[in-house]
Amino acid sequence: MKKILLVEGMSCNHCVMAVTNALKELKGVSNVDVNLESKKVEVIGDNLTEENLKKAVEEAGYDVVEIN
Repeated sequence: MKKILLVEGMSCNHCVMAVTNALKELKGVSNVDVNLESKKVEVIGDNLTEENLKKAVEEAGYDVVEIN
């Protein structure tokens, strides 16, 4: 399963690592790819719920604008 998140508030590599690490901690996540320029985050894994993805990113201090 793949989800694409549009995340606002990321401005540097530290932000990329914070979002990546927050999402990788979720059960079932196998890969996270953050594109700082487009603000898109691709998450691959099993049993991914939009609620859990959004919560992890927001707890890291960033805003999820959209999930596809």
